[in-house]
Amino acid sequence: MRKMQIRIRIAAAALLVLLGVNMARAEDDSSGKLAGDGKQRPRFRLELKREFTNRGTPDETSRTQIKIEGYLDGIVSLLRLEVPFPDDKTTFEGDPFNPRLGDIKVRVGFRPVRLESIPLASFLEGTFPTANPEELGKGKYQVSPGVRANFPITFGQRLPESHKMTFEPLVQQVVSVAGDENRANINYTKFEIFLRDTWRGKYWLKLTAKPIVDWEQGGNTGSVVELEPGWIISRRWRVWLLFGSRLWGGDTIPMTYDKRVGINASVDF
Repeated sequence: MRKMQIRIRIAAAALLVLLGVNMARAEDDSSGKLAGDGKQRPRFRLELKREFTNRGTPDETSRTQIKIEGYLDGIVSLLRLEVPFPDDKTTFEGDPFNPRLGDIKVRVGFRPVRLESIPLASFLEGTFPTANPEELGKGKYQVSPGVRANFPITFGQRLPESHKMTFEPLVQQVVSVAGDENRANINYTKFEIFLRDTWRGKYWLKLTAKPIVDWEQGGNTGSVVELEPGWIISRRWRVWLLFGSRLWGGDTIPMTYDKRVGINASVDF
């Protein structure tokens, strides 16, 4: 119980730091506008996810997740806190009214730089073994650098102007650096390859493939594919669904699962 209280306090402290930094930045620039376009952008995003998952690895089961993001203007452009609450029951239906604390993630994102004409956004993510019970997490401290590129897609006259398509590949390396010596070490490379079509600035459809190469298992691979239809209700509110399925690989490959259905919402401030 005492360990649980300490972990909750760590999560609360991280949340307060994130909110404090974000509020300080907002006070420094109360207009919240981007130079040159006059559009107000969010300084803060709160996201709530509910996912039903079966045949996943320990940290890929049915759960509720809270994600908080702060957007900054300097070299550090993103601060993110993810707090998962996996269900006590690890079945597809789960038990949403009996959640447990999972492994907390913190991400620092850096201002994009250009390689030729391609914007590259890098980030550094840390995962903390806060899960209680410990079986619902990996039991390891993890460090994970990554980089993402963004390519707008044009089809000339064949695609109506009301559609905006983007292609974004991501690569992320995840390694464990400390933690429970009795738990398996972590060393895998994660790829995300997604194509997104936004229609009339209100609706989107996103298709994502997520291949994984697990170096702790001799380079064995696995992958899931996810389809995400979404609706931009207003400048602040968004809702979307997620449907995921395994493409290949066994259920020991990290970050994979057999089936997933998600219901998600976010609000900007």
